[in-house]
Formats: sequence, structure tokens, C-alpha cells
Amino acid sequence: MEDVLDIYHLPYDPYYPYVCFDESNKQLVVEKRVPVPAKPGQLERYDYEYQRNGVRNLFLFFSPLACWRHVKVTEQRTHVEWAYCMKDLVDVHFPNVIRIRVIQDNLNTHNPAFLYQVFEPAEAKRILDKLEFHYTPKHGSWLNMAEIEFSVLARQCLDRRIANEATLVQEIRSWEEHRNQIKATVDWQFTTKDARIKLKKLYPSIVD
Repeated sequence: MEDVLDIYHLPYDPYYPYVCFDESNKQLVVEKRVPVPAKPGQLERYDYEYQRNGVRNLFLFFSPLACWRHVKVTEQRTHVEWAYCMKDLVDVHFPNVIRIRVIQDNLNTHNPAFLYQVFEPAEAKRILDKLEFHYTPKHGSWLNMAEIEFSVLARQCLDRRIANEATLVQEIRSWEEHRNQIKATVDWQFTTKDARIKLKKLYPSIVD
């Protein structure tokens, strides 16, 4: 926990950025009946019946100090998709940095060893050499700022029925472009000192 909190209070370094990484999902829903459009004094109304159209996984990258986020939509959420997300982080999103500090939870698919299962050894080593992993503790995923950004995404973009993947990707892209353009970020205030006081019960007791 303190490891992650200490990183959050480091000054911005463009050559050693930190990126919070998390995942969620969105169920795709097709309307069985045409919604009733909104009108003055009345919100748009949907029929309670709908048709499920699958689920898509959402991988979210969030760099608070760079005021940048990106969401990748995939059909599955396995170690293969995670490995390709790490490759994108290195080659597409931050190609000119020395090392990226990746903050993520301890999900079983978030294992650096999986890079060697997905890529050739030389390629896996090249990607790993650019990454430095830091994990939130068990039951401490709230320490990952990507969760906060997911909450914003849910409220501003995903709080309605979306029928298909193409629409989902388009809506999310518009949302992230706007958030990046206005340089939206998270003002994180919780410190290691705060943790030692407010979360004292989580620390081991030392008995003389």
C-alpha cells in the first residue's frame, strides 16, 4: 500500500511516468421496442424488455499527472489481452520513455510471466525492461486511481443501453478525447502518513 501511495506523490517525470491500469466490462443491450424520446418535463423512456447482445471487456490506462487516459475494448479478458495491453503501453502510448511504472491489482492475469507465454522471449524481455509493476494490496483496489476514472466513465458515458461494439468504441473514444483535451485528472490527497493513522488496524502489531 505504501509503495503505491509513495509513487502517487512523486513529481511528474516524463521519462518515468506512472500509469494506473484496471479493467471492467459493459453489457451490450439491443432494444426490443423503440425508446420514447425525451420532451420538456419528461426524460427519455425505455421499455423494461431488452435483448442481451454480449459483453465487452474494458481495459483502462490512466496517467493522472499527464492528464491522459485510454480505454481498449476487447471481447475477452485473459492474460493474452493483458499482455497486448502492456505491449501497447510500451510501443504505442509511451514509446519514448525510459520506464513506465504500472499500478494494477493482483488479478491472476496480471503476471509478467505471461508475456513469455504470448511473445517470443526476446520480445517479452524487451517489453518487461520498459515496465515496473506496483500492485495494490488485497481488498485495496480503491488505491488504484483507474477505478476513479472508471467511475467517471460509467456516469458520463456508459449509463445507458448500448447495442453493439462499434457504438461502444465510438462513444468511449469521444469521451476519452474530451477528457484528454480538457486535461481532466484526479487530485489525489491520501498519503502514506494518512494511511498509518486511518488504516492503523491493517498494519501488523509489534509486541515487545
